[in-house]
Amino acid sequence: MNSAGPIARLIDEFARLPGIGPKTAQRLAFYILNEPPEAARSLARALVEAREKIRRCSQCSDLTDRDPCAICQDPRRNREILCVVEQPRDVIAMEKSRGFRGLYHVLHGAISPMSGVGPGELTVRELLERLAGNSFREVILATNPNVEGDATALYLARLIKPSGIRVTRLAHGLPVGASLEYADEMTLSKALEGRQALE
Repeated sequence: MNSAGPIARLIDEFARLPGIGPKTAQRLAFYILNEPPEAARSLARALVEAREKIRRCSQCSDLTDRDPCAICQDPRRNREILCVVEQPRDVIAMEKSRGFRGLYHVLHGAISPMSGVGPGELTVRELLERLAGNSFREVILATNPNVEGDATALYLARLIKPSGIRVTRLAHGLPVGASLEYADEMTLSKALEGRQALE
């Protein structure tokens, strides 16, 4: 039973990760144990290095190993458009789309009174300071299309609009290739609200 101690601890550590249930944690643990020892050491080194070297960019608050981050340093980016997202993973999603070439600002969450998250727990102050010190023409609020994301977008829009900067929100609606019969009521409602004229 003694030898089961480290295995159980490894499974418990994997199970603490978001989206990892007990069975997946067990599979990951045994995968690591069946790999050569160097694979485990390499994973451990990568975890420690990421934890020690990754920090928030002083300009956009995205996670980076250099300050400012690569996106903020890139002279080819459009410095008149700022896309506000909730989490660093949202920057990755936007970049994968290849449809946005402006700058980002990461809030590190969304307003959620039920969870005790207010504007003070987010990077709202940093966002407002950044908008005051730059020549942005448009701010795209790309928060998630849920109650918290909508509340955050509404709150930010009220703060930003008096400055004269154009504030837009990502369109919500039907995904490409979806059938109307399978769409829920909220998705269809948002799709109707965000309809555009055909030219």
